[in-house]
This record gives sequence, structure tokens and C-alpha cells, in this order.
Amino acid sequence: MNKFLIIAEHDGQALNPATSRCVSCASTIAGHGGGDIDILVLGENVAAVARAAAALHGVRKVLLSEAAHLAKPLAAELAPEVVAAAAGYSHVLAPSTTFGKDLLPRVAALLGVNQVSDVMAVDGARAFKRPIYAGNAIVEVTVPDGVAVVATVRIASWPVAAGAGNAAIEVRPATTAATGHTRWIGLQAGGGERPDLQSATIVVSGGRALGSSANFELLYRLADKLGAGVGASRAAVDAGYVPNDMQVGQTGKIIAPDLYLAFGISGAIQHLTGIKDAGTIVAVNRDADAPIFEIADIGLVGDLFQIVPELERLLG
Repeated sequence: MNKFLIIAEHDGQALNPATSRCVSCASTIAGHGGGDIDILVLGENVAAVARAAAALHGVRKVLLSEAAHLAKPLAAELAPEVVAAAAGYSHVLAPSTTFGKDLLPRVAALLGVNQVSDVMAVDGARAFKRPIYAGNAIVEVTVPDGVAVVATVRIASWPVAAGAGNAAIEVRPATTAATGHTRWIGLQAGGGERPDLQSATIVVSGGRALGSSANFELLYRLADKLGAGVGASRAAVDAGYVPNDMQVGQTGKIIAPDLYLAFGISGAIQHLTGIKDAGTIVAVNRDADAPIFEIADIGLVGDLFQIVPELERLLG
């Protein structure tokens, strides 16, 4: 029978919603032959995270391993511990976020298997679909029997799992020691108190038409009123207006907010790939022929420097 081990993503205090979406993916895979779903929580003083993971519907057990060298999200430290915990599991899953993309290739290498990336649909216990060519094509991937499935889950393609679970929490002593060749320097976040871009239900994004980093303050103020995350197109990032961790698109972050507001973004294919699963897309652009209007649910041709302040005024 299949057994699923999901690697929890967290910040040391709260469980990232991306983990919940992995549970939804695992539950779908389990629909093809059954299987138990467990979550591995690694860190230090993260019992609260383990309790949040245990509350997810469909989870059988939460494995909690705490140690000083696991306190920070360093793939070099976490990967050996994941491999040690993965013995006996047929599937090892993690979200296709910066965390998962950093960690799971190391896990796959240590297990001696190929990784399946960005699982967006499930055809069987070992058969999956994933996007390629900026989402213009979908490829079917099959993992042979007897080989562990190590896969990242495209979180934009899966719903948040219900929170009505009551899984057991099993404390599992860490079995690995610090590697010694990697050390944590620090973490810098450009988003302040705004929601994380990949878990925000509302996202406000700007493109090269903003013209400068100073002009992005217009979007920051609007986002704060909406309780939204802030993103940007690759053109805005390349121009130096915002840091690259705000980039939305094929080479940035793939997101699925309920509402996506795009200001001054023309709609290059690599950007559209990152927002194709958004609930409602609102686009504002001076160019009536901008490609983004082809996929927008609501489009407004106009000057963002007039429209954004007006929206902010209406919001009070």
C-alpha cells in the first residue's frame, strides 16, 4: 500500500498553507489505491506547527523531529533528515515553493531517484501531469514501480485541505547531525507585514509601466488597504524596481489568489503562466491591445497613476 510523507513548510511559528495543498494532492493520489498520509515537521521548538499540521483533514500522523541544526530552512541540513524519515514511504512530497524547490532535489539525489516537479494533476498512484513550455503544454510523467516518488506539488493547482483533522503527533528524535559545511546567515524579507505572495488571497502586481521603485509605493499603499500581497512582472524586477522575490511568472512564483490585480503589466507569456489559476484577474493598462486583456476577467484601459489613487480613495 502507498504511504505518503509530506515535508511541512513553516517559518518556525506557523504552518505555511502550501503544506495543506500538498495534503490535497496526496489525498487525490491516495484515491488511486489508498494510502496513509503523514507529515514531517522539522525544526526547533515547533510543537505549535506540528499541532497545526495534525489538524489537517486526511492526515494520519505527524512526525516531529526537533534539533538545533534543523531550526533554519537549510536544505543541506534538512535533506539527510528527510531521507532518514522517508524509509518505508512510497511517496515524498513537498510544495513547489522556494522551500520545496530547494529541498527536494537534494532528497531525490540522496535517494538516487529522479524528481517529479510541479504535479498539477493525478492520473494514478504513479502517473502525474505537469506543465512545460510556460504552461503551453502538459506532459504526462509515470514513475516505475519499486521506485520512490519524490515530487513537488504545484500549489496553485490544489485547494487548501479542510482543517477538521485530529492526527496523532509522534516525536521522532533527529537521527542526523549538523553537516558543518553550511551555516545560516540571516533572512531578509521585502514584504514587511504583508501576506506571503504564494499564500495571499489577494495579490496586487505592477509592471515596468510603474517607472521606478518609488512609484511602487502606490501599489504598497493599495495592497495594505486590501490586505494583499504585492508582486511584480519580470520586466519590473529586471529594471530594478523591486527585488526578485516579488516576481510572478514562470521564472518567479506561480500563484493562485482569489483576486489578482495587475497594473501596467502587458501580459508576457511567462507572466501569464504564473497567474493562470487565479480566481479573478483584473488588468489595468494604457494599451488596449495588451495581451493581458485576453485572459483578464475585468479589464480597464487607463492610466494606472490616476486609477490606483482613485481605488485607494474609494477604499477609504
